[in-house]
Amino acid sequence: MAENFVGKWNNISNEKFDDYMQAVGVNMIWAKVGSVAKPTVYISIDGDTWTLKSETTMKTTTISFKLGEEFDETTADDRKMKTTITLSGNVLTQDQKGDIPSVITREVNGDTMTVLCKAKDVVSTRIYKKA
Repeated sequence: MAENFVGKWNNISNEKFDDYMQAVGVNMIWAKVGSVAKPTVYISIDGDTWTLKSETTMKTTTISFKLGEEFDETTADDRKMKTTITLSGNVLTQDQKGDIPSVITREVNGDTMTVLCKAKDVVSTRIYKKA
């Protein structure tokens, strides 16, 4: 199912993303700015190394990783995390451990990717369409 993730994904909707960003410690002003950003996400796989690149007009972030192997991640809002990403069927799970832990799941169904961002008691839903 890994191949279903590969490609360019355009964000088409966000629900409670500003709440999620506040839950992980982003100040309210940046959380509001982030909630209206419409990122484009590029996912590629080269051998057993995945690359996930997220672009907005404000910032671009890129992470490269191997499934199941912990790595150091600096999030778009500059949090330092120990992250492990796993794949189960059509769900890619990004488990971020740090001062405020977070779990991000990406599920692909056809040309739609649903991203759930969870921290504390907040769950945000972001929808992407394959370009």
